[in-house]
Amino acid sequence: MSVVVGSLLELDHSYARELPGLSVPWTAALVPAPALLMQNEELATELGADPEALREPDGVALLVGNAVPDGVRPVAQAYAGHQFGGYVPRLGDGRALLLGELIDGRGRRRDLHLKGSGRTPFARGGDGKAAVGPMLREYVIGEAMHALGIPTSRALAVVATGEQVARETMLPGAVLARVAASHLRIGTFQYAANSGDPALVRTLADYAIARHHPDAAEAQNPYLEFYQRVIDVQASLVARWMLIGFVHGVMNTDNMTISGESIDYGPCAFMDHFDPATVFSSIDHGGRYAYGNQPGIAQWNLAQLGETLLPLIDENTDAAVEAAADAVSSFAELYEHYWTTGMATKLGLDTPDRLLIQDLLALLHTQRVDFTQFFRALSSHLRGHPARSLFTEPEAFDAWVARWQALLPRDRDAVAAAMNQVNPVYVPRNHRVEEALTAATNGDIAPFRRLVDVISHPFTQRPGLEDYAQPAPTSCGPYVTYCGT
Repeated sequence: MSVVVGSLLELDHSYARELPGLSVPWTAALVPAPALLMQNEELATELGADPEALREPDGVALLVGNAVPDGVRPVAQAYAGHQFGGYVPRLGDGRALLLGELIDGRGRRRDLHLKGSGRTPFARGGDGKAAVGPMLREYVIGEAMHALGIPTSRALAVVATGEQVARETMLPGAVLARVAASHLRIGTFQYAANSGDPALVRTLADYAIARHHPDAAEAQNPYLEFYQRVIDVQASLVARWMLIGFVHGVMNTDNMTISGESIDYGPCAFMDHFDPATVFSSIDHGGRYAYGNQPGIAQWNLAQLGETLLPLIDENTDAAVEAAADAVSSFAELYEHYWTTGMATKLGLDTPDRLLIQDLLALLHTQRVDFTQFFRALSSHLRGHPARSLFTEPEAFDAWVARWQALLPRDRDAVAAAMNQVNPVYVPRNHRVEEALTAATNGDIAPFRRLVDVISHPFTQRPGLEDYAQPAPTSCGPYVTYCGT
């Protein structure tokens, strides 16, 4: 049964109700002086909430988990996960709570989740808090991904707590209110599979099917079909990451959703010059989650999901293993389809040309060309503004572009216009993100609001925003991101 929170939100608790073995009832830590830093009015309206009411004291208190009315039952979700390849049997929401679920204006069930809301039984020694910078990073990256058309969790709000959290230095604290299709992860299935209760995996799978892939229930083998659906949405998602130069940075199994949404934007960043070995995360010493490794890691993670589903796929273990192996092996073909089709669209081609794409990426890599800038410049090339100035040795580009133009449809202006619908002018450039987060940490939110406005309209070139389309100057040095915990 759903609970109406004043005039603010109507919350349900199907996850806690139907999967009691996968959460712990918990209460958010009291926030001494909550102050709204950012509110996503578009998302609030989409959820059926009144943005003005959420800005009032009662609304802000709800967004940090304080003053939760009777009937609202926040829980800390349980999950396991492979972190950098090593299995951890008990992770869970160490500093987060699922406040409840909403039915949005399109009839979709969506989680309202708080991050930085205090220690839970899964805290593993952490303080359960979050700092302003990392929470705002999640806000801006989620909005960028949404604007780029990539399935993603989104921030409803970031609220300053009025207290300091201890990291390398003392930093202002914040709570992120995050909305997602759900927080069901591969790690959720891993936790259930290792719980010692075989029925829990089946109950979880049935819940996930009903919530995210309901058509799978009609298949001859619903659990195998469910597995194949998750493989497909993840192949599509990772291909989209690769097409925009996005590096997630921490593709642990507990950060990979069943819904096919991107989630948990910690040490993530957008690549400047094209290099498959690009790594930003300070803790990814071996480059496990480098840009070029992301498809392979996704497939590896999906294999871990398959292991948890084997008893449901077939009572005969050998048959179950064979079916699951066949399913996960399809990832490579699915990914290749989504990625090559997407690259063809970025290049204005009717059909993919794998060799042309490979040769282009090799050229971009060798000459250290900015990934985002190049694809946007390529459409301008068709309109008489040569892109060859991006190359240190433009003759090689001239040879490639001649091959490319020979494959294009005749109406070059239409091709250029179509390319501009998929190749962004603006992404959250790393140096711009850092500038905005530093200013916000020091009390000036205006540069962050400006950045959010820019990346929320990524395909429309606007006067006065030229600096936001430029890669970081060489003086910035190698860019390093941190998980923010």
